[in-house]
Amino acid sequence: MEFAKLSHRITIQRRTSIQSPVTGAMEYTWSNLADVWAEVVSSSVRDFIAAQASTVKVSARIKIRYREDIQEKDRVLFRGKIYSIEGVLPDPDSGLEYLTLPCSEGVKDG
Repeated sequence: MEFAKLSHRITIQRRTSIQSPVTGAMEYTWSNLADVWAEVVSSSVRDFIAAQASTVKVSARIKIRYREDIQEKDRVLFRGKIYSIEGVLPDPDSGLEYLTLPCSEGVKDG
């Protein structure tokens, strides 16, 4: 992978929970996990049509350097938009160079 293509700054967030001291109920919030450089590619019209056929709602592919702590439950903030991570795909060669994150646009409940 050409790491020079990682020209977009994104924030990866993880949902966290805390117990309210007042009500005792669980409260959920999103916390920043990491700010990383990425390559963000919007899906083409052809990709969108293919995704519609298979009921997959991937609207972007985000590539980042390999990290062990990324989960499908996480989400990405990029240019004021929220992207839900639909999968975590390691690179096909070593599996340790980069990750591809197929993402759908919109709020994710976790």
